[in-house]
Amino acid sequence: MIKFDNPCLDRPYLVFKEKYNESLIAKQDNIEAICISSYSPKDDEVNARYVNLKFINDNQFIFFSNYNSPKSIEFNQHEQITASIYWSRTNVQIRMKAYIKKTSKEFNQNYFAERDEKKNALAISSYQSSPIDSYEMLKKNYEICLKKNNLNECPDYWGGYSFTPYYFEFWEGHKSRLNKREAYKFQNDEWIHSFLQA
Repeated sequence: MIKFDNPCLDRPYLVFKEKYNESLIAKQDNIEAICISSYSPKDDEVNARYVNLKFINDNQFIFFSNYNSPKSIEFNQHEQITASIYWSRTNVQIRMKAYIKKTSKEFNQNYFAERDEKKNALAISSYQSSPIDSYEMLKKNYEICLKKNNLNECPDYWGGYSFTPYYFEFWEGHKSRLNKREAYKFQNDEWIHSFLQA
């Protein structure tokens, strides 16, 4: 589930919460799964992966990652991202364009201290996306880490990212194929609303 703190009252955020609640009632699996796409200037490639969206705090969407991972390097090189969610139970897709930045060290530590120690051991033991000889070695590193005494101390190489959308698109699928698409673009300090052809 996604935790909503200090909800933003701007229209696209209210629509997002409405769609989320409908999908939650419909018992959507993996409702917090969100696809984040980033750009690598070095490789001139776009990459996409799913992460777990943990918080929406005011106008910021927050997830966590290893700061040495390929996606983190790409965020540092190119701060603009796109994000998309699909909730199959309600046949709703949400697309966002946004700017991303790291959350504060204090925020990371407070969140890490509240987490289950087994999850923290995973975060500490994994050099995310780095090659490893075998899956068994990955498990061994995790088991060694589980025996440590500092599992509530957030490492410097792990923490949150928050992104602030400047564009939302809400798509609702219908059996008639007359799908509904609405867009909100932040421009000149206000959200401009429009409908898009399906």
